[in-house]
Amino acid sequence: MARWDRSKGRPEPIRALNRVAETESGEPLVSLLEVAPTAVIARSSVIPYARLKVAEMAERAAKILAPEYKLGITDAWRPYQRQVRIWEWMERNLREARPELSPAAVRRILCRWVAPVDQKAPPGHCTGGALDVNLLDQRGEVVDVVSPYTQMQGHPTYVYGLTEAAHRHRMILVETMLAVGFSNCRDEWWHYSYGDAGWAVRTGETECFYGKLDMDPENFAEQEKEWISRMTTRENPFLKG
Repeated sequence: MARWDRSKGRPEPIRALNRVAETESGEPLVSLLEVAPTAVIARSSVIPYARLKVAEMAERAAKILAPEYKLGITDAWRPYQRQVRIWEWMERNLREARPELSPAAVRRILCRWVAPVDQKAPPGHCTGGALDVNLLDQRGEVVDVVSPYTQMQGHPTYVYGLTEAAHRHRMILVETMLAVGFSNCRDEWWHYSYGDAGWAVRTGETECFYGKLDMDPENFAEQEKEWISRMTTRENPFLKG
């Protein structure tokens, strides 16, 4: 198992997330296509909406990258039901890959990979405050930030043993996102947020201002259909290493 530098970043146990007081600001969800046009919506299943401030920050991040790079957005706002389906899909895959695990062990592992849907603190993506991102080249191809690991093995932001190029690219992404005000989930190099409970825990705040937010399903029906289709062909991540 890959080792990582636990002195960097800040842990965010569920109990800490649940202690964060929520004062919903009422800030709207806006189109990333309109507010963050410099960023690239990197997957057709992405529902391209985020809170206004988050979208503005994403645009700033995309603009301060060196000319040879682009900011790719691989996930943004999620409807709660999609979050439930992600949890259930991950649980099925983990039980298939590790049938010997106890229910407590299954839950502990799952909580490292996907926000639970039965807690006081809503999942960050469901608030519109979280983005998953990647670094792209000018052709729109993904730049390597994980070698020599697989995605699962190299998931901690500050993992040891990356190749020189992968480490450099990863730090470009990290430093760019942090520079505009995002906080990073140290367990997932791709996950950044602002204003949600995760951001509050990472930055030492006791209050957040983004809570769970819904949107008319007609606004994302096409992306939801695409996402469901993709999930039927996805490989078990726990069998890939």
